[in-house]
Formats: sequence, C-alpha cells, structure tokens
Amino acid sequence: MGALPKHKVSRHQRGNRRRHLRLDAPTLVICPQCGSLMRAHRVCKACGTYKGRQVIQQKDQQASDR
Repeated sequence: MGALPKHKVSRHQRGNRRRHLRLDAPTLVICPQCGSLMRAHRVCKACGTYKGRQVIQQKDQQASDR
C-alpha cells in the first residue's frame, strides 16, 4: 500500500506547487523590415526576413514579381 496524505492540501498550497506549470505568452518583438509583430530570433512570417536578409520568399511577393 502506498503512502497516504495525513492532511488535506489547501487550494493555496496546491496552487503554490503548480505555480511553475503555467503557460506564458510568447515574447513578441517588432520586425525591423516590415514593422509587424514576430517571435524573437525567428524568421518574420510577414516579410520572410531574418537579420536583415531575405530568407524565404512569400507567396504575395512572388505574385507581384510576375
């Protein structure tokens, strides 16, 4: 038989134990090229640039080039 609790764990103590399990909102920064919000240290989904270089081609840019 396993260990059994001697006392009820209060909501406060249970919450303190689970405090580190919460989800945090992702940190967003402003893209220096297009000004849209993006995740830090990742390619911008709006313009496809990373550190001032064009990394991926966007569909709307390819259509306007033709």
